[in-house]
Amino acid sequence: MSAIGLLLLRLVFGPLIAIHGSQKLFGRFGGYGIGGTGAFFETLGFRPGAVFAAAAGLAECGGGVLLAVGLFGPVAASAVVSVMIVAIATVHWRNGLLAMTNGIELPLLYAAAAVCLALTGPGTYSVDRAIGISSWWTPQVTGIVLLIGIVGGFANLGMRRQLPESAKT
Repeated sequence: MSAIGLLLLRLVFGPLIAIHGSQKLFGRFGGYGIGGTGAFFETLGFRPGAVFAAAAGLAECGGGVLLAVGLFGPVAASAVVSVMIVAIATVHWRNGLLAMTNGIELPLLYAAAAVCLALTGPGTYSVDRAIGISSWWTPQVTGIVLLIGIVGGFANLGMRRQLPESAKT
């Protein structure tokens, strides 16, 4: 039953994260695409905004697809976690906990689900298992890959640059 539970989680969570990323990349599903998302990212201090928007969109879209099919799960989860750390810190933290007030609830759930999938592995019904590479993801390797994603998220936050006062008016 746990294999079916992991498959169900991957088939719901992965595509939803991929859709979230495609909003940034392609403007699909009510998103703003690279241009609109990049402009928003610029207001958060990420410049050039289009580059950061593309990176976030690729991490979410690519990570979501990989999680859905069960391929390179820790790498995919690491990418998602990295973006969620940035989202929590830059957009949601000041709004409290709950999604109703645009708080950290949803990105925290996304990050937690990604970490859980990385830690449990993709399960029996996955590409990793089908091609025989699920043994690559030892606890040590998985931990290192997740740590890289966490460090990457915080490094991304360190790249923010505030607008000069003259540009704010």
